[in-house]
Amino acid sequence: MNSINRRSVLLAGLGVAGAGALAACSNGPSGTPTLVNPSGSAVAAAEKERKSSGRTHKATLTAAPGMLDLGGGVRAKTWAFNGQAPGKAIRLSVGDTLAAELSNQLPNRTTTSIHWHGIAMRNDMDGVPQVTQQSVRAGANLTYRFITDAPGTYFFHPHVGVQLDRGLYAPLIVEDPKEPLPYDDEWVVVLDDWVDGVTGTPDEVLAELRQGMGGMDMGGDSSSSGHESHDMGGMDMGEGSPSPSDSSSPGGMSMRFMLMGAESELLGGDAGDVRYPYHLVDGRVPTDPDVYQGKPGRRVRLRIINAGSDTAYRVALGGHKLTITHTDGFPVQHQQVDALLIGMGERYDALVTLADGVFPLVALAEGKNATGMALVRTASGSAPKATVRPKELNGRILTASQLRADDDVRLPSKKVDRVHRVELTGGMGKYNWAINGKAFDMADPAADPLTIEEGQRVRLDFVNTTEMWHPMHLHGHTYQLGSSGPRKDTAIVLPKKKLSVVFDADNPGQWMLHCHNAYHGEVGMMALVAYQA
Repeated sequence: MNSINRRSVLLAGLGVAGAGALAACSNGPSGTPTLVNPSGSAVAAAEKERKSSGRTHKATLTAAPGMLDLGGGVRAKTWAFNGQAPGKAIRLSVGDTLAAELSNQLPNRTTTSIHWHGIAMRNDMDGVPQVTQQSVRAGANLTYRFITDAPGTYFFHPHVGVQLDRGLYAPLIVEDPKEPLPYDDEWVVVLDDWVDGVTGTPDEVLAELRQGMGGMDMGGDSSSSGHESHDMGGMDMGEGSPSPSDSSSPGGMSMRFMLMGAESELLGGDAGDVRYPYHLVDGRVPTDPDVYQGKPGRRVRLRIINAGSDTAYRVALGGHKLTITHTDGFPVQHQQVDALLIGMGERYDALVTLADGVFPLVALAEGKNATGMALVRTASGSAPKATVRPKELNGRILTASQLRADDDVRLPSKKVDRVHRVELTGGMGKYNWAINGKAFDMADPAADPLTIEEGQRVRLDFVNTTEMWHPMHLHGHTYQLGSSGPRKDTAIVLPKKKLSVVFDADNPGQWMLHCHNAYHGEVGMMALVAYQA
């Protein structure tokens, strides 16, 4: 369990790690704009402007194979940081420098990296191979070193292939020494959809998804731009059993991992692609859940992180209301709700005053007819069943569009200097997810950048032409939804809808913009947002 009493927090670690290896990125073909180098002078100058506490927090992260106990007799052979998933939270104070040494002990000469999700950091520490750094080779080490200049709930994970869908992730909590929220305790809650080492590997999932639906007897247009053909008659419409045996589509294509018929009104239709045998809360299956111990009347801050790869979760604590205070690290005007919807890569903070008893903290896999669960226990009593669905799941459900930024973090009104249309394209027919109709080429990342200039107010118009929702994540920045919506770095764009976000170009470099569905991003739903030199 990832629990902490805030009165005993050690705000800063000690020690200094060596400087990280930096990789320069090429500027693309002749005739294209010259881009700011991720390890160039503009990036160094921006880092100098960040307010530093003068303290350094040192961490060592060993990425290696391991056997995880998920509870209930379920064991999974996977990859993890320091032998556990979620990994141990890194906790430091705003303005501290993080010096985190990554040791790559992965098998089969597998390269890796670490992306510090949500942190507005120096570009050369962002952890995107071929863009901001060279891959960390097997057997090699790399130290990431940067100032954490904004408090909030973040996490970290690799940015190589579909490694995110293994156990390589952990929370990163940046404390505010002047924290305005009054609360007694704090619990970090990490949600995940799990397949690795149980029914297959993420690479096997991707290989099956890449086949698309073109070879299936769909009784309709197999090249459709989404999952509108997912009504497959008598097929299983919920999550699959943990059995590793294959099933087949009517057309004979392997259906070991692909999930059919996952539908959600909240997500505008199709809810997901992948059949996961388990949904975890803090690395535990619901039949053998993690337990949070508390006392009635205590006020707890929940920091909820969706580390999943293909699943949005509807989260509720049975018998309680949640007061939403932050999303993606930034404060919002408080709202009291029964449940919240959280997409992959999103984070929400909520306050809850504990009642007397034993209560289920449930993460409903949206549209997938499955749940993850932890328990909150403030008194003796029997635990609810693993399949419990508290009524709060069907009460007032919060989505990001209902939130407003806190006055202290709302962007001031300003003329927009640069607008980019970011059209989300593709579908399940050919599994050809892309941005503006073009799959991102990691071998030539600067081939077709969305260019911006330092000091500009930038608007991104996400236009979802597909039949599926996409959680769109921008590295190195926090954008605002509309003129007064919440400040976020990851936002759900619903099918056939447009979402406009604005941000100030104040962190020079080359930054990824991509769908945080790990499989959509890997096949090409990514783009480069790059500062012109």
